Amino acid sequence: MITNTLRKTIAEAINTCIKKESWRLDSIPEIVIERPKNDAVNGDFSTPVAMSLTSKVRMSPRKISEFIISNLNQDNSIIEKVETAGPGFINFFVTPSTWRDEMKEIYSKNSQYGNSDYGKGKNVQVEFVSANPTGPLHVGHGRGAAIGDTIARTLKAVGFNIKKEYYINDVGNQMQTLGKSTYLRYLQLMGEKVEFPEESYQGDYIKKIATEILKEQGDTLAEKGEEEAISFFTDHSANRILNGIKSDLLDFKVEFDCWFSEKSLFEEKKVEEVLELLNKKKIVYEKDGATWMKSSLFGDDKDRVLIKENGAHTYFASDIAYHRDKFSRNFDLVIDIWGADHHGYVPRMEAMIGALGYSKDFFKVILVQLVSLRRGNEKLSMSTRSGKFVALSDVLNEVGCDAARYFFLMRGSNSHLDFDLELAKKQSPENPVYYVQYAHARICSVVREAKATGVDAFVIENVDLSLLDLPEELNIIKSLSQFPEVVLKSANSLETHLIPFYLQELAYLFHSYYNKYRIISNDIKLTHARLAMTTGVKIVLKNALELLGINAPDRM
Repeated sequence: MITNTLRKTIAEAINTCIKKESWRLDSIPEIVIERPKNDAVNGDFSTPVAMSLTSKVRMSPRKISEFIISNLNQDNSIIEKVETAGPGFINFFVTPSTWRDEMKEIYSKNSQYGNSDYGKGKNVQVEFVSANPTGPLHVGHGRGAAIGDTIARTLKAVGFNIKKEYYINDVGNQMQTLGKSTYLRYLQLMGEKVEFPEESYQGDYIKKIATEILKEQGDTLAEKGEEEAISFFTDHSANRILNGIKSDLLDFKVEFDCWFSEKSLFEEKKVEEVLELLNKKKIVYEKDGATWMKSSLFGDDKDRVLIKENGAHTYFASDIAYHRDKFSRNFDLVIDIWGADHHGYVPRMEAMIGALGYSKDFFKVILVQLVSLRRGNEKLSMSTRSGKFVALSDVLNEVGCDAARYFFLMRGSNSHLDFDLELAKKQSPENPVYYVQYAHARICSVVREAKATGVDAFVIENVDLSLLDLPEELNIIKSLSQFPEVVLKSANSLETHLIPFYLQELAYLFHSYYNKYRIISNDIKLTHARLAMTTGVKIVLKNALELLGINAPDRM
């Protein structure tokens, strides 16, 4: 990357200043490279490194930047011009030939362009979706699935070893409610007049499961005791729902390396073990008949109950055992992706990690804000228990996987998302995913036309890229060269929306260029140069869409 070359050049200049100007620095600070908004005025790249040196060098930032510039390697072929700006920014103008040379890098790496070894093989676990197996996935789960899967894809692209995990909450009151709900529907289907409590799960899927069980088992379950029957309905309902969840996720291009059952934590006595560990650490106590953890000692706002008065374990007890199990698997980083309604749960989880003796640096929570689904002016309701929700599968059937994933990803996870089903179905530039995919399909059409006219064959090393001298062409190449930085920034910040933002800009640059200039002409050298650039756009569009789990179609 050009930015890596610039960082190295700046570091060398600072080291020269340490020797020549007697700057007292134990180490060189992090060299941040930014892209100014107005590159014609402020350069292609800018660094505020002079400001970060002020207190140590005891000199004004502008003076420091002037010293750095005067000690830059004058033989550096990538820098056309460098200057001091504002309070002490150093602005770099890169030579056009440097940008054009990036085209050769794109061709050389092809499907790997944008990837790096930044993660150096470190192990990262990403746990996401983890919806209770009490109902089908809805659009809120879909957004979490798209974000989690894209985070995993992006981290993998920059060199991390990734494990994707789904935590199955198959223990607790919600499971008993599920079993009782399907059992009561089963009795109703048999003609019995039974009251269906308001707190039961109301969706049509409950009746469907009860109908399937009645068809398979007949009336034999009605003869069993209620407790035994509900246990049967709980297990069978959860399994059917979980199979449906797995099927929906596969349709959504989301696969997991591990499906971890909460029930296994109790069966393997891992909850019991972690409670004994906390007791040995003397951070557990009894109060009002319940067992509490001194989580307030580790940054939580109050202590938390682990075992209730009735002997039932809280979800917090299970989560402690589960995360202890995670850390025992030697992950360098554990990422949990939760719905925004769990924001209050983050401090107690961080307290738990401290209580177990692990660093909070190894644990990261991404909160995903709510989705408002609408069709035109109609806002659609989503409530699993009432049954008035829009299933993810319904959205996929209506708008398709590609549009659904793109719409879920085009806003930051910390921002509320307004998902318009009608817009997602439009085949027009208004639809952002159509706009990006059409850019790829349009290039494929150009390549087919070039092949038909016999001008498609060229070797990138022999192409005269200096013919790409239009401002629009240079802007496209600059945008292409930015892709590896976007991928790395997305991975570092765990912000998936950066890639759709980038795609929109690149697609806009290409569509605008295509509408203004001919790519294939009688000038064979110019044709080869423009085909090379256009194919570079095709490579990057496909690589970026792949990170989002979205197809790059050849025809539309």
